Amino acid sequence: MNCLIDLHLHIDGSLSLDTVKALAKIQDIPLCGDDELVKKLKVSPNCRDLNEYLEKFDFPLSLLQTEEALEYGTASLLRELSQKGYIYAELRFAPQLHTQKGMTQRDAVIAAIKGLESSDIPANLILCAMRSDNNFNENKETIDIASEFLKKGVCAADLAGAEGLYPTDNFRDIFEYARKKGVPFTIHAGEADGAESVYSAIDMGALRIGHGIRSYEDKSLVKKLAEMKIPLELCPTSNLNTGVFGSISDYPIMEYIKSGVVVTVNSDNMTVSDTDVKRELELLRRTFLLSDEDIKALLLNSARSSFADENTKKELTEKINSNFKMQ
Repeated sequence: MNCLIDLHLHIDGSLSLDTVKALAKIQDIPLCGDDELVKKLKVSPNCRDLNEYLEKFDFPLSLLQTEEALEYGTASLLRELSQKGYIYAELRFAPQLHTQKGMTQRDAVIAAIKGLESSDIPANLILCAMRSDNNFNENKETIDIASEFLKKGVCAADLAGAEGLYPTDNFRDIFEYARKKGVPFTIHAGEADGAESVYSAIDMGALRIGHGIRSYEDKSLVKKLAEMKIPLELCPTSNLNTGVFGSISDYPIMEYIKSGVVVTVNSDNMTVSDTDVKRELELLRRTFLLSDEDIKALLLNSARSSFADENTKKELTEKINSNFKMQ
């Protein structure tokens, strides 16, 4: 399958083992053995919840604190995606988390954009504001930078972090500001928190919902998502890792599809969850007996739901249709 698209992919959670080693070597950072390294990067099978899952970002983040490192990490990830048969990706990261060694948020975004420029496939950045206490100014700066580089490597903003600890509605002022600045956005919602979080994200103006998997807890919300054509960025393995569902057979993707909700399938974090979009689609195919037409429809949803320009969306759609004709 050479027409994969990922709309929900975190750079720091998707660095390969080889990339991590290269980044450490570039920066003269000593590393432990491979087995210990894997434990630092990948979630364990008995992960308790989202908060434990988020701990796996600490180490890769420490390797992405210089412009050279962030450019290299972004370029390496896109190279890997191209080799895996991807035709488009939206990579997301939080610039405010990359300032530990003196980079500004703007420096970080420019470095990641440089990483995009060497890519064989079209790609864009989504800049994440963060759920936290007392970081309004940092989040506002993220939105300002998203506005500055919109359509110049950046395609949207996002809200990420510990949803259960920091409710979505607490960040309404940041996204009112994003709307005023003309920055489109997706919001992580309906993962660690329930339907109310998704309602808040929609009310705040989110054009897509990051995860949104717990929307099924409110039938009216599912109907609203379908009517408004607001896509869900589903990440099945990640949701299993964080304990939202105990088994893939319980995953409500078919309920959403049958209700007319626009569903996209994504990896979230390729390394932390040890997956990619192809594996996610195959997992869903096996579990729910999806046909080639079903898989094609999911990929077309991703193309049409992307924050890419209309010409790119058209090209992606044509590539998907062509790929499935050859099968």
